[in-house]
Amino acid sequence: MLTWLTEFENLYGPMRLFGYVTFRAGGALFTSMLLTLLFGPMTVRLLKKFSAVAPTRLEGLIPEEFIDREKDKTPSMGGILIVLSIIISSILWADLNSPLVVIFMVLLASLSLLGFYDDYCKIAHNNKDGISSKLKLLLQIIISVTAVYFLHNVYSDGYLQQIIIPFFKAPLELGAYSMVIAFALGVLTVIGSSNAVNLTDGKDGLAIGCVIFCTLTYAIIAYFCGHSVFAEHLNIPFIPDASEVVVIAAALVGSGIGFLWHNCYPASMFMGDTGSLALGGVVGLIAVLVRQEFVLILVGGVFVMEAASVIIQVASFKLTGKRVFLCAPIHHHFERKGWTETQIIVRFWILAGVFALLGLATLKLR
Repeated sequence: MLTWLTEFENLYGPMRLFGYVTFRAGGALFTSMLLTLLFGPMTVRLLKKFSAVAPTRLEGLIPEEFIDREKDKTPSMGGILIVLSIIISSILWADLNSPLVVIFMVLLASLSLLGFYDDYCKIAHNNKDGISSKLKLLLQIIISVTAVYFLHNVYSDGYLQQIIIPFFKAPLELGAYSMVIAFALGVLTVIGSSNAVNLTDGKDGLAIGCVIFCTLTYAIIAYFCGHSVFAEHLNIPFIPDASEVVVIAAALVGSGIGFLWHNCYPASMFMGDTGSLALGGVVGLIAVLVRQEFVLILVGGVFVMEAASVIIQVASFKLTGKRVFLCAPIHHHFERKGWTETQIIVRFWILAGVFALLGLATLKLR
């Protein structure tokens, strides 16, 4: 919205700053961070007033004696604050004429509404599972397919059909099937990222801290893709409108930092599915846009660890009746090993930072 101020640069020179993506990204980050910091206490009070506390999910993964029931007293659904801060900040600082902004905002809002409904079912009906997993997956598929479809429609030059493999210069050639495979990969990336962040949201500040590292990395990649010189130098697709996604990513990072103020140990509120499904989905869609889906496996290494541990645990428990890990997701395993909550969170943040740097390195090491 504020981009229109560039029309007055002839009257007042500094107005041209509103045309620079770096300035607007900084403004978006600061705005969303300020919103979450200022309205965090009010959000906590409202969530407590409406008893927005979701019961702990067991799902056969965590033995009853290992559950921290104190966390059942902490209000959930704090993702409302994160998502609203991102949307308000993006409306102010992003170019609303860009179709990419619309696609990302609709995806963010849709997944957040899905997560909100899931959280509401858990709270209103005291149901630890919320809506059925099949219904949730079906709605995620519909939302993801729609987002990726419109993303492909925005770019008709076929670059979204490219499948880029880390450490290789040339895109993978799949002939006539490239379109279908690239589309399916994009949908799988959005859904997988959304659910992986959701599974990681189990310790105070764990998920949002890792999301910040992951989003920062993809904001940098999106900036490179939106700059013709950098894109040519790094041999990555040049995407003119990718700069607007940098603004959205910066808003996400800012809201994440502000939310961490309230979510750090001991947390005054959790983001719940309302936030985790939406944030993971946005990160996944950025990866699809910049054609770095496979790099997300490395950049989001912590999320991959968490999701993989759950898959392994569930498969083992159903097939043999035995658990591979003491608890799953894997952060609970280390908790049973004697790590304190602070140790788990900080060490996973360190891993997230290392994974992020390794992910950026793949752009040059080809």
